[in-house]
Amino acid sequence: MTHSGLLLVDKESGWTSHDVVQGARRVFGQRKIGHCGTLDPAATGLLVLTLGKATRLTRFLIGAPKSYSGTIRLGISTDTYDASGKVTAEKPIDTVSEEAVRSAIAGMVGSMEQAVPAYSAKKIHGIKYYELARRGEEVPTTVKRITIFDFHCDSELRDGRMDFTLSCSTGTYVRSIANDLGEALGCGGHLEVLRRLAVGPFGVADARTFGSLAEQEVTEPQALGSAWIPFDAIPLPFREINADGRQERRITHGQTVLIRGADCEEGDWIKLVNQRNQLIAVGSVVETIGDRGVGVVRPRIVFR
Repeated sequence: MTHSGLLLVDKESGWTSHDVVQGARRVFGQRKIGHCGTLDPAATGLLVLTLGKATRLTRFLIGAPKSYSGTIRLGISTDTYDASGKVTAEKPIDTVSEEAVRSAIAGMVGSMEQAVPAYSAKKIHGIKYYELARRGEEVPTTVKRITIFDFHCDSELRDGRMDFTLSCSTGTYVRSIANDLGEALGCGGHLEVLRRLAVGPFGVADARTFGSLAEQEVTEPQALGSAWIPFDAIPLPFREINADGRQERRITHGQTVLIRGADCEEGDWIKLVNQRNQLIAVGSVVETIGDRGVGVVRPRIVFR
């Protein structure tokens, strides 16, 4: 049997995101499984897996904001910007005050350009950046736009360490944030501990570790309670429209339908469900008609 939905996994340290996907394939006996945003092996916390038909929704879910907690270690820089790398510099932190750290952190909130770290999984010509870095080859400089929505300290500065909570846009490298903070303070720094708390509306409190799955010998995701989100219940980050019987028939054949009162604009994505609250398609608005709140929606992804 093929299962379709979202599985919320609390990833343990030492697992790669690919390891988790492979583990889920073994547990549930199906190949079609993906995830909505990589976590570094040393990091723990929420990894959202997509199973079955839900893999076709990954592109709508992967862009959700992410929230983290962790620890930054000041005074020590590494080549990977986290605790797994080689130490590249050590500087005294005697003159770095807690007030200066808090002020620097507050100054990082907002939109900015972030350089993709050399030790990352980003690819160029099919080769990952970290593969080039490990071979001592030149790694391209790539910059991306990110937004930090919230960034604050959760502890006093002790032994060069500061606990933090961070909320940011997708694609943000938190270890780069730690490195940049150290650079701004003039002492260097790296990410020592990282845990993902949330991906959009999904929280790690609802997730399950693979250890708990193994202990209970779970083979049916429906038995996982809040860690399993059935396909038809997946929340998508755009408007939902209920189609009547006639519209459903048109949608399942890939034909356009008119929607009313949607207050939509051309290009908007629409979640289309039938009268039984089943997700039948994701479409986009290709035309709006006057000021009557009427839009023409073309199905883009149809679930038969």
